[in-house]
Amino acid sequence: MGTAFILIKTIPGKERDVYLTLSDLECVLEVHVLYGEHDLIARIGANDSNELANILLGTFRTIEGIRDTETLITVDY
Repeated sequence: MGTAFILIKTIPGKERDVYLTLSDLECVLEVHVLYGEHDLIARIGANDSNELANILLGTFRTIEGIRDTETLITVDY
């Protein structure tokens, strides 16, 4: 299973809406509110890199209120 952390900047005032939307997604394993440069962080899980790409490009890009994301993909060491 692949894991990625998504750092999210939202449109001001949309933090709660984005948080609730992410919380309802099956692929989102955790979501937390942050203070600082980013507003939220989400941990997502996928079976492979194709599924991960579909989640990032197909799902996250359609969520209203997300202004910018930074994706950190984990690797086994």
